[in-house]
Order: sequence, then structure tokens, then C-alpha cells
Amino acid sequence: MYDLASPTVDRGRYADAVTPWEQESWRTAALDWVEAGLAAHGLRVTGPLRVRLRPWSVLVRVPVAGRAAVWFKAKPPASGFEGALTAALARWVPEHVLEPLAVDAGRGWSLLPDGGDLFRDVLERETVEPRAWEDLLRQYASMQQALAPHACAIERLGVPSARTAELPGIFDELLAENTALRPDERARLDALRPRLVDWCAELAASGIADSLDHSDLHDGQLFNPEPGRYTFFDWGDAAVSHPFCSLQVTARRACDRYGSDVLARLRDAYLEPWTGAGRTSAELRRAVRLAWRLSALGRARAWGRLFPTAPKTAPLAAQSARTLLELTEDPPL
Repeated sequence: MYDLASPTVDRGRYADAVTPWEQESWRTAALDWVEAGLAAHGLRVTGPLRVRLRPWSVLVRVPVAGRAAVWFKAKPPASGFEGALTAALARWVPEHVLEPLAVDAGRGWSLLPDGGDLFRDVLERETVEPRAWEDLLRQYASMQQALAPHACAIERLGVPSARTAELPGIFDELLAENTALRPDERARLDALRPRLVDWCAELAASGIADSLDHSDLHDGQLFNPEPGRYTFFDWGDAAVSHPFCSLQVTARRACDRYGSDVLARLRDAYLEPWTGAGRTSAELRRAVRLAWRLSALGRARAWGRLFPTAPKTAPLAAQSARTLLELTEDPPL
């Protein structure tokens, strides 16, 4: 039986977050589903739940007998593809991802095993050299290469399309919908559009096929279960887009830790799997520079993937606006 009398509930900075967890019928159905999913693997719950509520997800740590805890995750309709995507990735690139214990694609639910140590936790307790970030970027880029032939199948799972040629249209939608931009900020972005169209055309002509873009690959979104091995997870912000759009978030986190001198090394490590096929280093570096800036579009768009009951809070709208304004900044490459 579940101990629901006093679960630990973490709302973070979103004290007013409204999620399906507040609905008793939803909560009961979800936990019954978790129990059935565990039973199918010969597992049972052994203690109280820990619940993490955000406007974009419900995450529940479920302790089980005889092994590490498992995790129930519920996503809103706009990112409800995550469970089905995770299951598909486990078939296509099993060495890089978690294999879910259960998925209900229709309800946006998934039940995931523990993935070992978060890379963030490893960084906090050990001295980790920048070359570890280089290794994870090479592995991630290799995964993206393997997934490029599956791009259409990924979109059929419900993953949003943000293909390179579509980015100007996405820019227009984001600019029209955002309510947090000041008039002067909106004018700056409006003036940028002709250049943005040129950047997209140049990037599309680079010969790198669109693939899966995680959109938020930082040290809290990957496991490091053993030295030199990384497992990528948390695909709720993902899109099918130019793969190089993924580099910005990871590289910035590494620069925060080690300083900007590591940036060129990280870029070149990420690009290693993409070399060949007649592409020069200069061409690949130019493509990274373009994608670095254009990645703001996918990240700004992802801020809108909230539960329908979640209030469209000012902080979230402001965050989307700040991300969109990154388009006006020169990349540090």
C-alpha cells in the first residue's frame, strides 16, 4: 500500500503551481498505474513517496524493495511524448538512454528505473576535469548521428518539429505570442528577422541532417553511472531540429565551472563525430556558431509546455522572453 498520509512535496520556486497531482481521482489512477507497472516486474512499494511538482511535470520518487527507487513522471499534453520517445530511444540507442519500466503514451506517464549518479552529484563530490565534458559531448553527438535517420519517426511520436528551415516561422510565432517583451525588445527582435532568415538558410545548407535536440542538456539531465559512461534523460523539452542547437546549454554549464577557456575544446570535441564527408573544420565551426544563436528558439518555445491548469505566470513568460532575446547576442565562439 502507498503511504499517502504525508508525502514529501517539493514545489520549488513555483508555490502556486497547479498540476494534476492536486486532483484525488488523477492521483489515485496514477498511483494504481505505478503499482501495476511495478508488479509486472515483480516489484512493490516499500515506503513513502517524494513528490516534485512543477508547472511542466509531476515527478514522484517511489521506493521499492530490493533495488534503487524508481521514478514516475507525468507530463502535460504538449510534452506528453516524452515517455514514448524514451521507449523508442531505448530501442534505437540503448547504450545512451534509460529503458522505461512502463509507458502510457496517451496519458503522458512513464515509470523509469534509477539511472545511477547524476553527473551534477559527481561534480559536487569529486574533482572532474573538463575532458569528462568533452567525452559526454562526443557520446551525445554520436547518439544524435545515429538518430538522424529516425527524425520522421520521432516527429510521429509527437515530438515538436523545429527543423532548420522552419525556424523563421517559429520565430514569428514566439514573437507574436510573448507578452513579456518590452516595446524596445520587440523592436530589436523584429529588426533581426532578415538576418535570422539568412542564418537559417546557411545552416540548412551545411549538409548536417536535422536530428533530436534535447534543448536543455545540462549536468542535471544526464547520469554518470561509471567513469566515462553517460546516460541522457529528461526529454520533455526536445524537438527535431538542427543537432548543433544542443551544444549551447551544455557548454555554458561547463564554462560556468571552468571558465570560458574550455569552450573551444568542448566545441571541437562535440564536432569530432561530425567530421568527414567533405566538411572542413571551418565549415563545422561556422555551423555551430549559427546553431548556438538559433538554439534560443527551441528553448523559448519549450517554456510554453505547461499543464493546462498551470497559471501562465509572469516568471515563466519573462524567462521565455529572456531566452528569445539571446538571439540578439553574439555567440562567444
